[in-house]
Amino acid sequence: MTTNTVRLHRVLRTTPDRLYRAFIEPRAFERWLPPFGFTGQVHAMEAVVGGAWRMSFTNFGTGHSHSFGGKYLELSPGRRIAYDAAFDDPNLPGTMKTSVTLTPVSCGTDLSIVQEGIPEVIPVEMCYLGWQESLIALAQLVEPDIPG
Repeated sequence: MTTNTVRLHRVLRTTPDRLYRAFIEPRAFERWLPPFGFTGQVHAMEAVVGGAWRMSFTNFGTGHSHSFGGKYLELSPGRRIAYDAAFDDPNLPGTMKTSVTLTPVSCGTDLSIVQEGIPEVIPVEMCYLGWQESLIALAQLVEPDIPG
């Protein structure tokens, strides 16, 4: 197993609770997690410690899909989320772990993400780029304060 790791940090103009919901509500997760050019579909999501989740990304241009999933390792509402994930494709072996820390700050929430164990065949810089795109979509989902 590889030890490839990506670390990300953002401050978003929203509450920790709203960010937390974006990670545990299926419709929200499939809306923001896929990188640009992909659609996402959550097939299962049981947001409890030990609960399973499964989703797929589909390349909008080619129609090619890949699926992955895992279980929730830690859930502390508004503060912390940790989950593991493995790809269904045997050419992408191993289990990744993603840890998310949410800290309230004066202008919103400090979001820190660490993803460990990225399969060796995935260039770390490509994973980092994909996460940056996902975080743009996450901000677009959680930052607007739309009344009603």
